[in-house]
Amino acid sequence: MHSAPGPAAQVEGKLILPRAKAMAVIVCWLFVVFDGYDLIVYGNVISSLQNEWGISSSTAGTLGSLAFLGMMIGAVLAGRLSDAIGRKTAVIGCVVVLSVFTVLCAAATGPIMFGAMRLVAGLGLGGLVPTANALAAELLPPKWRAAVATMMMSGVPIGGSVAALVGIPVIPNWGWRPMFLFALVPLVVLVPLAIKFLPNTNPMAAGDPEGAGFKRLLGPRFRMISIMFALVTVVTLLAWYGLGTWLPKLMQGEGTDLGSALTFTLALNLGAVAGSFITAWGGVRFGTVPTSIIAALLAGVSLLLLLTDPPVAAVYVIFVLAGVGTHGTQCLIIAAVASYYPDNLRGTALGWALGVGRIGAVAAPQIGGWLLAAGLGADSNFILFGVSALIASILLTVIWRKYETTHDAPRLVPIGH
Repeated sequence: MHSAPGPAAQVEGKLILPRAKAMAVIVCWLFVVFDGYDLIVYGNVISSLQNEWGISSSTAGTLGSLAFLGMMIGAVLAGRLSDAIGRKTAVIGCVVVLSVFTVLCAAATGPIMFGAMRLVAGLGLGGLVPTANALAAELLPPKWRAAVATMMMSGVPIGGSVAALVGIPVIPNWGWRPMFLFALVPLVVLVPLAIKFLPNTNPMAAGDPEGAGFKRLLGPRFRMISIMFALVTVVTLLAWYGLGTWLPKLMQGEGTDLGSALTFTLALNLGAVAGSFITAWGGVRFGTVPTSIIAALLAGVSLLLLLTDPPVAAVYVIFVLAGVGTHGTQCLIIAAVASYYPDNLRGTALGWALGVGRIGAVAAPQIGGWLLAAGLGADSNFILFGVSALIASILLTVIWRKYETTHDAPRLVPIGH
């Protein structure tokens, strides 16, 4: 008798996905692209909002933080729900919330309404990445989960790059509101594809004598590594989303016009796209955690080099390297989490790491705004984000030294036990 085929066949070491599963992974990736667009679009319109509504940098930072606050709540809840009610339902629900309330941002009459819409949109925004990654991971053999999880996250900076490219002609000619109307695309185009191609998976149906949920995630077996994953996500997201939110404004403060400032954002996001694939290769070749240590170190050193007042060409290179390092580190953390936990705990674990990690994303726009409002200039932000990346490198080194590692993720048993 022949054994039943697995989720994907392999020929000479290459991954061969059945068409339906390949389409499901592609749809999940496209959702992550629009997730990235919505993350970065606010940073591109900050100056326009300040001009129209007369708000301060501190208030602009608060508005930016509201979306990340929603993401923090959404990631934790959606990750848990995806383990309980199934991945497909959770993914589509997140997309609908994200799209509808992002479109409503375009109709905002003032900062209060705008902030409320961003807060609710953040629920879907935060829930989409852990649920989409959990679903994609289930369609792949374990050997390929880390690499594909990392490459899935290339969608975030690609979406950010689209936001910068769209913003260069749209904002000067039609204002900031059309930037939020693009959220209709996933609602109208991708949701029907998701209904057709995403499988109805429910890992809880298989049963597990050890149970699932937050009680198991934070129980004796997984508690310490779950806390470490969350902490390193906090500082990594502080650096990544701090740059994503404030970079155009910071570069305008250094004397560049909006168009040129957006090209720096484009450099950051293109670096992040490249970083997704570079770190995917490094994660498979050297292990996700060792590669993430180098990526975080690269980001930290690059950002601190901005304090030396380098020439413009070098600044572009620095932002490319910062994109490679900050986003690459976060990709590797997600890959490690996706590979580390059992199927019926994966969504909860991803939601936990990304949800708690959003504390850094919530703090970044607010702290950045305070530093600017205090008159400390762009350098203060670059120090904040650079040091955060270096702290991430240190925490990842602790994980690497404390736990045995495989190519996919840390093992459970500390070295020496």
